[in-house]
Amino acid sequence: MTTQAQAPESTDDTPQERILSMVQAINEALDVGMTIDETVFELGEDIQDPAGGGFKIHKGLSTKFGLERVRPTPISEQAIMGAAVGAAIAGMRPVAEIMLMNFLAVASDQLINHAAKLRYMSGGQTKVPLVVRTTTGAGGGFGAQHSDMLEAQLTHTPGLKVVVPSTPADAKGLLLSSIFDDDPVVFVEMFMLYFTQKGHVPPGDYRVPLGKLRTAREGSDVTLVSWGRQVHDCIGVAEKLAGDGINAEVIDLRTLVPLDREGLLNAVAGTKRAVIVHEAVRRGGYGAELAATISEELFGELAGPVRRVGGAETPVPYARNLEAEYLPHAGRIEQAVRSLF
Repeated sequence: MTTQAQAPESTDDTPQERILSMVQAINEALDVGMTIDETVFELGEDIQDPAGGGFKIHKGLSTKFGLERVRPTPISEQAIMGAAVGAAIAGMRPVAEIMLMNFLAVASDQLINHAAKLRYMSGGQTKVPLVVRTTTGAGGGFGAQHSDMLEAQLTHTPGLKVVVPSTPADAKGLLLSSIFDDDPVVFVEMFMLYFTQKGHVPPGDYRVPLGKLRTAREGSDVTLVSWGRQVHDCIGVAEKLAGDGINAEVIDLRTLVPLDREGLLNAVAGTKRAVIVHEAVRRGGYGAELAATISEELFGELAGPVRRVGGAETPVPYARNLEAEYLPHAGRIEQAVRSLF
């Protein structure tokens, strides 16, 4: 499959740059996308004003663009996904919201068995320019059926692209790139970042290319590989370790598919040690794929085994103390890093 040409990533600090939350950055990306291309539209549950969605991400958009382009739907994930797939193959660029990631399972036939395969099965003739935005993550006390990180299930499906931003600027830039990509993209937002992460976000049509990782912290002794919320946990651990003379690099994959394989291998080759950190259950997680890739390509160069830190092998607990222990918290990340020295 091919990817539509992306606008170059911009890193300029401009006078117009603002401090936005993740929610505001995503809202702005949707606003820009619908402004510059009339084939872009949204659909999902309760996304219209005045509610503007459960987290206010769509606030103001139905007032500006009308209910033809910000379409509230019944509580039916199958209907949302089916309509979005149909619209995409008919030439539109739908942005479908599946309120919580666990509910993707309800619409998996439309997503995995149709959207992901149509371009391949048509010999490249049928594009599916569809974005599925969804929210998840432990730490909010939402319980086992509303908190799972299921990215491994998605990355295992050929034909799907999978994006997990960790900063407001990336949330805007990656979402706009996803909207104007010709393949189906699942855009995973971690709700614990919605209001806690604020930062500079370039105005206008700002895009971050899919398939290009970000170095969140320079380092020379060990590479911490992560995405989403855990990038910030890794940076915190790296700062602590610096006091003990361990200079840890942190890389944010940003997109799991397409993976910046060259960037990943170059980073680990530079430090010769790798710790992969993700929120999903460790067993069978995407970290296992990354660990295998690093081991296959760099086996003779590594100073130690690739370590993985993931969620506990249990459904996400509702009790807050158990939920905190379920997460790959700083103590477990630090322990994994120290085991390599």
